Amino acid sequence: MFTGLVSAVGVVRAVRRTARGVQLTISAPYRGLRAGESVAVDGACLTVVRAARGTFTVDAVATTRSRTTFGSCRAGRRVNLERALRVGDRLGGHLVSGHVDGVGIVVGRRTLGDAVLLDIRVPKAVAAFAVPYGSLAVHGVSLTINARPRAGVVQVALIPHTRRTTTLGRARPGTRVHLEADQIGKFVQRVAAPYRAAVRAEG
Repeated sequence: MFTGLVSAVGVVRAVRRTARGVQLTISAPYRGLRAGESVAVDGACLTVVRAARGTFTVDAVATTRSRTTFGSCRAGRRVNLERALRVGDRLGGHLVSGHVDGVGIVVGRRTLGDAVLLDIRVPKAVAAFAVPYGSLAVHGVSLTINARPRAGVVQVALIPHTRRTTTLGRARPGTRVHLEADQIGKFVQRVAAPYRAAVRAEG
């Protein structure tokens, strides 16, 4: 479990294709990482398979590659990182599972005061839970949806701190980003679905 508060930006140092997927070695300022720990890499929860001084290695298997951009990852890519939440930690963002729902595409960027507004085209799996002032994890960053300017598009605002401390400051039209919809919204929809179906059947 994560919060969507990025704690470091790492750099992919090596990419190795394997029979099961892609193995990434990432430089990071973390101390005490051990094999078996979970780290959110651009919002995707990955398991550390090897840790060394200043780097760690993770595997992105087929299911992960199908929902992320890791299949086309190259050395030199900067990635947002967050270590797993510990019991008792502050929950400053929102509940983020690290299970990416799909890939969005930045289709607009403009400046408004000290904020940068990004318009992101989102897949249906994310659009279903995208409500104004609701939460959305974008490349692992906890953000608030400002508006839905048109069908299939959501707008988020990047404050100066977010632009400085995450990779989203470099996002431009055409940038592909990992998206995770609000987890509470998904739970509510699952619980309410049978009742909604019953109401439709009676109507």
